[in-house]
Amino acid sequence: MEKSTRKASRSEVAPGPPGDDPRRLRENTLIEARRSLILDAARAAFFELGLEGASLREIAKRAGYTPGALYSYFASREEIYAALLGESLDRLKHQVDTAATTAAIETAAPAIAAANLRAQALAFFAFYRDNPRDLDLGFYLFNGTRPRGLTPELNQQLNARLKSSLLPIQQALIALGQPEPTAIAETTAIFAQAVGLLILNQTGRIRLFRQDAQSLFERHVDGLLARLA
Repeated sequence: MEKSTRKASRSEVAPGPPGDDPRRLRENTLIEARRSLILDAARAAFFELGLEGASLREIAKRAGYTPGALYSYFASREEIYAALLGESLDRLKHQVDTAATTAAIETAAPAIAAANLRAQALAFFAFYRDNPRDLDLGFYLFNGTRPRGLTPELNQQLNARLKSSLLPIQQALIALGQPEPTAIAETTAIFAQAVGLLILNQTGRIRLFRQDAQSLFERHVDGLLARLA
């Protein structure tokens, strides 16, 4: 969240959290509203024109700002892209987390851990199947086109958020008795299978093999559970 550039006087600094200050609260609400407007405009521009075609000028035009005004909220086009991708990854993580039948996955019975693994793996797949534009948005994290300008720190943060959405699957594998290195390897295989099938499905190439992406992914997960059993 952007910090206000206005310096507070001593009389304005009162005990308690910053949210207790009505003026600061109004400023923060206005900043967030403007950021949301810019992100909505950028999302539409990225989806219609691609990352390279969606210039700051185009995003500003759609948001009703001048290009210079955007710098008050985002340092670059890539920072806008990173904010959109971060929001997408948060929604992904929520869908995977809420697919579990129990939160106490580390101590769950094997049957519950197996059910969690299947439900959460399918939730990961379903998120991108049902939101193909989020797949386009996040493709660079899947070793696709890498936006210029993302700092190593920001890139690391986004990748960490992607990995956190897969962590429940890894934890379910550990609950099923798999050592951590094996759990990581199997989680990676699930991720690779999901992304590959999603891309085949989205591009229509899956029809070349007369196969259904959803069925193939379920087959992969069920085969893994059969091996573990």
